[in-house]
Order: sequence, then structure tokens, then C-alpha cells
Amino acid sequence: MRLLWHADSRPPSDLDEDALADLYRFGSGPILRANFVSTLDGAGTGPDRRSGSINTPADTHVFGLQRRLADAVLVGAGTARAEGYRRATRVDGDPPTMVVVSNSGRLPDGIRDKRDGDGPAVLITCAAASGERLDQARVALGEDNVWTIGETAVDLTASVARLRAQGIRRILAEGGPTLFSGLLGADVVDEVALTLVPSLVGGDHTRITNGPGLGVALTGRHLCEADGALLGLWAVDRS
Repeated sequence: MRLLWHADSRPPSDLDEDALADLYRFGSGPILRANFVSTLDGAGTGPDRRSGSINTPADTHVFGLQRRLADAVLVGAGTARAEGYRRATRVDGDPPTMVVVSNSGRLPDGIRDKRDGDGPAVLITCAAASGERLDQARVALGEDNVWTIGETAVDLTASVARLRAQGIRRILAEGGPTLFSGLLGADVVDEVALTLVPSLVGGDHTRITNGPGLGVALTGRHLCEADGALLGLWAVDRS
């Protein structure tokens, strides 16, 4: 992978693993970073309606790197089911907590099951969720790991605040598009990591955002290239 541009005027250079980790390391303060992949024609998924089908090896590598740097992975329940999510596993330290957002309280099967080496999981839901589903989630995750935050829908602002109060400062949001739009609308996203893959899929595919109109300004941090894919990091500009 090669660094093409950096906001701090670093010269273009080939990147080893340490240099790449330095580019994607979270800052010292609490940070919520969203991570997505998109085709050049703006599709957030491939023909099978999954983002995994448009990933490149470089994107997959950076995806895993960011997980290793994060305290928690935040994902919507629909995306977790569609993409076959399981709890995070890490071999060189404690794995990040898998945090699933579900208005209905339905816990994805892959998160319910715990394998050796898997990290913890938290379900964030709302008061309108099914009581039976919440009881099932509490059996699977433990009482303290099922949070009811919000009345008819999950309150994302309060959810992020609670995660940070629990000491979870580096949050990696991995989708889906509806959750991402909600997080942007709540103004809790600090950074956006996006890979543009060299492919076109056509058709009617969901973009990386799905919801009401937004007006979020971003400031570039860096841009890398690997096998035609462009991998960048931007900061939300609140100035």
C-alpha cells in the first residue's frame, strides 16, 4: 500500500504495517469513526446486496487493522444479520466489544453464539422492543449487556454517551447505512474511513448513507492506494 497524500504534508511513500497502523490509529480523545466501502458508482454493496462482495484485499486488511485499534465495533442488527457478523476475536489482546443496535430487540444469531476467544457483546435497544426478545437477549448476553436507551427508537446520542461512560472511547461504526445516517444526524461521528474500490455495479444499490438529507462537511486526513483502490480517512469538520 502507498500513501498518496497526507494533511500534514508527509511525502508519498510505501507503507509497512507500522506506518499503516500509525495512519489509522485513533486519537487520544473519545472518537467515533465510521468505516465503509463503496464502488466508484456509489454502491455500498455488490450484486448480492452485501458489502463483502465489493471488498478488496487492501480494504479487508485495513478493516481488520481498525478493529484491532478499536475498543468497540458498533453495528446495526440488520447489517449484522445480512453480513453474517459474529463477535470479534483477537489473538494479540482483548477483542473489541461488539455493540449491536436493534429497535426491535432482536439479537442476531451470530452475536448470540459465543466461541472460544470471542469478545463481549452488548445489545442496545429501546422501550418499544419485544419483551420476549429482550429476555432471550439477556439470557445470551447477560443482564448488564442489554441496554434500553430510548422510547420508540434507540437514542443514539445517549447510547454513545453511555459507551464512553463505560470507558469505551474508540468506537468503530461499521454500518449499516441507516445507522450511519442516524449517527451523522445525531452529530456523534468524528471520522469517516472510506475505501473506493475500482468497480461499477449499476442497478439500484444502497449508498453508505440511507436516511434524511444531511449537510456534513469533512476535512481530509490522508489518502492511500493499493491495486487501484483508494483508501482515505476524513474528519468531521465542526468549525
